[in-house]
Amino acid sequence: MGQAAVVTDDAPVVRVQDFVKRYRKRTAVEGVSLAIRRGDIYGLIGPDGAGKSSLMKAIAGVLAFEGGRVEVFGQVIDSEAAAEKVKGRLGFMPQGLGLNLYPELSVEENIDFFAELREVPKAELQARKLRLLAMTRLDKFRDRPMKQLSGGMKQKLGLVCTLIHEPELIILDEPTTGVDPVSRRDFWAILTQLLRERGVTALVSTAYLDEAERFARMALLHGGRVLAEGTPEAILDEAPGSLVELVAAPQMEALARLRARFANVEAVGGRIRVFVPDGQAQAALAEVRAQLDGLAVELATASIPGLEDAFIALLQRQRGEDEEAPMVAGLKEDPPAGDGVAIEARGLVRDFNHFRAVDQVSFTVRQGEIFGLLGANGAGKTTVIKMLTGILPPTGGAGAVAGADMRHAGQAIKERIGYVSQAFSLYQDMTVRENLRLFARIYGVSRQNLDARIGRVVELAGLGKVCNEIVGRLPMGIRQRLALACALVHGPRVLFLDEPTSGVDPVGRRRFWEILVHLARVEQVAILLTTHYMSEAEHCDHLALMHAGKVIADDTPQALKDALVREAGQVLDIGAAPVLPALEALEQAGLADAALFGRRIHVLAHDVAAATERIRGILEGKGIRVEDIAPRAPTLEDVFVWRILERERAEVAR
Repeated sequence: MGQAAVVTDDAPVVRVQDFVKRYRKRTAVEGVSLAIRRGDIYGLIGPDGAGKSSLMKAIAGVLAFEGGRVEVFGQVIDSEAAAEKVKGRLGFMPQGLGLNLYPELSVEENIDFFAELREVPKAELQARKLRLLAMTRLDKFRDRPMKQLSGGMKQKLGLVCTLIHEPELIILDEPTTGVDPVSRRDFWAILTQLLRERGVTALVSTAYLDEAERFARMALLHGGRVLAEGTPEAILDEAPGSLVELVAAPQMEALARLRARFANVEAVGGRIRVFVPDGQAQAALAEVRAQLDGLAVELATASIPGLEDAFIALLQRQRGEDEEAPMVAGLKEDPPAGDGVAIEARGLVRDFNHFRAVDQVSFTVRQGEIFGLLGANGAGKTTVIKMLTGILPPTGGAGAVAGADMRHAGQAIKERIGYVSQAFSLYQDMTVRENLRLFARIYGVSRQNLDARIGRVVELAGLGKVCNEIVGRLPMGIRQRLALACALVHGPRVLFLDEPTSGVDPVGRRRFWEILVHLARVEQVAILLTTHYMSEAEHCDHLALMHAGKVIADDTPQALKDALVREAGQVLDIGAAPVLPALEALEQAGLADAALFGRRIHVLAHDVAAATERIRGILEGKGIRVEDIAPRAPTLEDVFVWRILERERAEVAR
């Protein structure tokens, strides 16, 4: 039977010591220790398979474990009876869009069901329900069946059902995966409000490194172990260095030179980012410039690295050079010219019964271009790809891929394209080489060319050391590179990638992108990909932002950001303490777009000087200390949120 401990106000709500979880012979979590304080939003950050879900389920009391100690509210969780003692004080939302909900029930019926399950007094239910529905903006959809909600609305309904009994601790497993940026921002606003009003403690997991700055404290997990734990500042201190960003020509030669010297280098569109370990800003700039001597270098700057850079540096330190890196092998002896149109969509429409999934979508992708379709689950991205590849007939509109009409040349299109689907589609009980041979034969590669083709994609994807390994035993990042190699084995002119790096760790994601950049820049392959990762979209040459089946913006990443600054203003990054009263003061003063990012606040402002003076006046007038206020470059998340809210405002005004 679990032992109860004396709980004081400053005692951790959750304490985990040397936690171990095994599934048969596989160790999922090994030796994890952490403490979560009352009122904290604590983050578990890592890719699929890092051990986040296992740890969260054990803390929630729904999963047994093999070693270590877990305490929740001072109660040792070592049996079902012990878990029962604290379950009324916590709420748990599992991973997956709406997996804890009932599809046939309406929004309100789902809430009522969970309220009854949690024995919420009927006298209190109505007031709680109205408040949570208003907070999540679901009040207009209370009669809609759950199965007809968007991904973001499902997650917000799941959160309402988790909160209906007013738990002191909420455990949320990847609640923002697959939802649109507005719903992600809504989710964080709800958590902020709960923290401010009721002192709720939250344990939240995510695979998105751009969300890491929102947590007061966090643990970076990989392979079931903690790489680093603490505040964002403490984790950055564990991987000291400088981030150098620049534009250099020719880009591919610059990348090759820098990768020979530095472990952490990536191309982001036309820019190159280099993490220089242990380097001060000016020394790091000089070191990078020396490596690029003789090349045209411009716009070189050095700054403090982000948490993703720190995570990658820590991962590389742990792994060493065990994993084979991709090579820049050629796939085609005669790549196509880079100025031709590879993909053209003209007014594509797709209806499913009475639901319009894609509505008048048009765009063009040229050879050698990386084109991104950005949007949440349900935005219509995958449906567009299925129409263009001939898998799904369009209800309306037209298109061409690799010179073939998508409506009449299905087989011709299939022979000229490579396709990596959203779901992992390889044969997990076969070896890497067996999968490659199978896909080569499916794509019609002749026997005399078979070994040469396989050899090229193995070298390109860095699969030489694992050719005889069973696919199901490989890490997610290597499996995704194999899926890419299988799609490239016949030398396609056009490549379609549907969320190819979902669940892959940051190092695996960067290595995957090394291959894509080479394919586009050197092989002149046209690449159309979909992604949830806002930071990943920065790698694209061109973007189409999709929402509710429509393209709401279409331009280069930089042009989209420049348009945001012109129309909505600059992003101001505010450091103030205490941060929650500061956020409340700004909201009360009419700055409705103020949002919490970890221990900082972001707002949009046209006149930076006037807004800075006003914000200082508001906060200092409330006795709140202002540490700093500085403009920063907007992100694509800022762009997407602004565009969606702008569209909603226009619809309300009609």
